[in-house]
Amino acid sequence: QVQLVESGGGLVQAGGSLRLSCAASGTIRSILTMGWYRQAPGKQRELVAGITFDGKTNYADSVKGRFTISRDSAKNTAYLQMNSLKPEDTAVYYCNADAIHTNWVRSEFWGQGTQVTVSS
Repeated sequence: QVQLVESGGGLVQAGGSLRLSCAASGTIRSILTMGWYRQAPGKQRELVAGITFDGKTNYADSVKGRFTISRDSAKNTAYLQMNSLKPEDTAVYYCNADAIHTNWVRSEFWGQGTQVTVSS
């Protein structure tokens, strides 16, 4: 099995910064992509940012220029640096990983979510 453990959420004022971390562990052979999604109350879960095994990134238009995704492949960890936070960034943030197990089975995994609240 693969576990994703997120950390770094919290309460911050508008204009502030937070850094989220997501550490993957378990029966991992390799991780193809890692990403961050978010879900605000009453809204659908949406992709915030993603990063491939070779470092290619993509971002939601709403966070371009403010958020940066990165990963440490040696540690199977992804990070989301969030700057210039806005109240509309308030949501539960979920880590996602597309991974290949040690038995060569490919699966998608989700973390438990971490709350990010931005006050105005």
